[in-house]
Amino acid sequence: MGRWADHPAVAWVLAAVAFAIATAGARPFASSWNDGSRLASVEALVERNTFCIDGTTFLQPPAELFDRGTPPYDPESPLLRSGTLDKLLIDGRYYSDKPPLVSVPLAAAYRTLMAFGVPSPSTRPDVFAWVVTVLLSGTGYAVAVGCMWRVGTRVGLAPAWRVAWLAAFALATVAPAYTRSANNHITQLGAVAAVCALLGRIADAAARGRTAWKSLVAAGFIAGFAYNLDFGVGPALVAAVLAAVAFRTRRVLPVVVCAGAALPCVVAGHAINFAIGGDWLRPLNMHPEYLAWPGSPFDTTMTGIIRPRPFAQFTYTLDLLFGRKGFLTHNPELLLAVPAGLLVLRRPGRDRVELVALSAWVVIGWLMYGVLSKNHSGGCVSVRWFVPFLAPGFWLLAKVIAERPEFRRDFVALAAWGLPLAASAFAVGPWWGRNVPFYWWVFGGSLITWGIVRYTAPRSSRNAPTITLPGPSASPARAA
Repeated sequence: MGRWADHPAVAWVLAAVAFAIATAGARPFASSWNDGSRLASVEALVERNTFCIDGTTFLQPPAELFDRGTPPYDPESPLLRSGTLDKLLIDGRYYSDKPPLVSVPLAAAYRTLMAFGVPSPSTRPDVFAWVVTVLLSGTGYAVAVGCMWRVGTRVGLAPAWRVAWLAAFALATVAPAYTRSANNHITQLGAVAAVCALLGRIADAAARGRTAWKSLVAAGFIAGFAYNLDFGVGPALVAAVLAAVAFRTRRVLPVVVCAGAALPCVVAGHAINFAIGGDWLRPLNMHPEYLAWPGSPFDTTMTGIIRPRPFAQFTYTLDLLFGRKGFLTHNPELLLAVPAGLLVLRRPGRDRVELVALSAWVVIGWLMYGVLSKNHSGGCVSVRWFVPFLAPGFWLLAKVIAERPEFRRDFVALAAWGLPLAASAFAVGPWWGRNVPFYWWVFGGSLITWGIVRYTAPRSSRNAPTITLPGPSASPARAA
């Protein structure tokens, strides 16, 4: 492939391709309560300058919109004709239960488009839903693909392996399915992928005795924005980024700069939280009284409560990874990242500090939801909360492919099973309450294939000596 593969412009080209894929697959209506709630929040800001969603098209859909072929919700789902139930009742008014800050830039962007002739949300909710999905989910996916290419370049993957690895990330995981509807999770994946690339720049600068101030500011700001995409794993992400910066630079000022860059988004998110519900710290959807509206389905499934059945919560926590909605089993490549990644992280390496910090974030997020939830993140493909975990997971896989060639066959086998599963998930979209079609076939097939690959692996490759690749991006590797 030549040296062109290392050119920075390649990341932009791949991001554009990813954006085109997301644009083509975006749905012109809400497919669930989740995206309907987000769209109602943005609609209220665009047309009424308020976070209150009373009277919005996505809370109370007019029947004539379905009749004239411009439905706000999936016309094939009669349950959605009554509007979103992902809502909070605060002082007699309804609000979206989604983190509110993200709706502000989306509303500003849509208002700008309206100045160029794009119709208002209530007039053409189908156009509005498609545009917001592209802006929120399509952009997140594009950023994730472009930034992960840079991560793979920095790790030192050969161009052919980098293409295969990125193709697995972009096309053989649940990520494409989440581009089809508006949601925070694919956007947070883009933010985390950008943070991964920036942490690499900060580490490279520190290795040369320099400080990458611009990257510190960018990493802090993006982490602060990601904080507002999920109040569950967001705070721990900011902590992980600051810990990585602290251990990498061994200085106070870079940590202060990075934290200061995160602060505006963090403070703004909590300020809006307080303005709506009078609570600075606790997310609004963790207030049982705000979910106690007539007909609410969340009285027994609310997230954020420690329940008195420890064994049930233990099995549920494992089920989040390996069950019928298991995150690892819906992204088969990550099954390799756990055992092989531990082997890579045991040895000092170029990205060890950053990967340990982000791996700790993943584990904390998994355990937190395992303890404080029991609803598998609702009716969705796999576990939507964990979609951002794909970025550090694939960074770790890139290290495995580069440094432990004996696991490359394992990666290819698992990625091959991930492709049909990802296609099946893309076909049904992210808001799918049942098993993804062919899930159990892929689950069983991936485990059997992986077992065969491991059993037939040449024994000599398991004990191959460590070598060092020449060049500026040299990293320890094992001979094939």
